[in-house]
Amino acid sequence: MAAKVFVGNLNFNTSREELEQLFGQAGAIREVFIPVDRETGRPRGFAFVEFGDDAAAKTAIEKFNGYELGGRQLRVNEAADRPERPRFSGPRPSFSDGGGGGDRGFGGGGGDRFGGGGKPKGSRRNIRAKKRGL
Repeated sequence: MAAKVFVGNLNFNTSREELEQLFGQAGAIREVFIPVDRETGRPRGFAFVEFGDDAAAKTAIEKFNGYELGGRQLRVNEAADRPERPRFSGPRPSFSDGGGGGDRGFGGGGGDRFGGGGKPKGSRRNIRAKKRGL
């Protein structure tokens, strides 16, 4: 068992100090981490508590799973390691609406957002010239 536990269903107003005080009853705490939303800066409603040893983590799970804190029942279990995400090494796909600039305000081509199909790129003048050349 890992010495890190996941604490879910937290009240958004729960502070780091409250968690340290509560989970300190189970054993020595190394770290309390409360992730925050990047855009709003608000807590995301869960935390990770790392203990000094496995026995303290096991005690915390048994003692505080279902415990009510801030009007909500905590969900406490063993923290799972984040799965390794494969790194994308190829060219990045374009998710734009296709098309580009154009000549004299006629706009570019078209195409779906994955770069295929649709109208050929280029101005109308160039397309007419290509047709005449056929």
